[in-house]
Amino acid sequence: MTSLRGADGGRLRPLRLTPELVSRIAREVADSGPPPGMVVHSDADYEASLEDFLASGPWRGEGVWVFGYGSLLWNPAFDVAEQVAAVLPGWHRSFCIRLTRFRGTPDQPGLMMSLTPGGSCRGALLRIDAPSVRSSLRKLWRREMTVKPPNTPPRWVSAKANGIDVRAIVFAADRNGPNFVGGLTHEQIADILCKAAGHWGSGADYLLQTIDQLERLDIRDANLWRLQQIVARRLAESAQPTAQARHDP
Repeated sequence: MTSLRGADGGRLRPLRLTPELVSRIAREVADSGPPPGMVVHSDADYEASLEDFLASGPWRGEGVWVFGYGSLLWNPAFDVAEQVAAVLPGWHRSFCIRLTRFRGTPDQPGLMMSLTPGGSCRGALLRIDAPSVRSSLRKLWRREMTVKPPNTPPRWVSAKANGIDVRAIVFAADRNGPNFVGGLTHEQIADILCKAAGHWGSGADYLLQTIDQLERLDIRDANLWRLQQIVARRLAESAQPTAQARHDP
């Protein structure tokens, strides 16, 4: 594993994002609210969107599955009746949504993780029991979709669990949306995550919590793991004194 020598010149330690490293960019940020020109969903918008979505897919009144790949794994917005390890073919995790609120500000925009086409994504299927479908999805709609048009609209997908195809709901990036940012390198993403924070916390904290939960589920996302190594290294190096400072009296 790549490692980094301690600031005191001591023994090498594993390069791993930690709460201590993330705390170095933690700060209090007031919620400035939606920026000028942003249109948000009304209650009526949410209801219409949910009903249209349910009518467009295979749902006929039974329970539904939601594919979780990020914060839904460590902070679900609803009561989970059952959780099953699953793979979503054709999609992968990506920090690709520009944020000027929540985990970023207009002056220091952040990035939100979503799904973009290509590869495959290991995560979990989260089941909502039939009596709770509408009430649980109302919570999920409000959490995942704030602006109009939504950055991460819902879609029906086929995930695989225990060799079986399962129809599920997932929220994935709209690549035609105004806040979509594609083609960033790990280094460019790390630059943003090491600096941006909002009233929900920092992008580095989101990355840490996601990595930690994936490890608990025995999931190793190579791209995400590489990204957290870069973020960890930069945060660690930012706290080390420069050569000049070490020699100054």
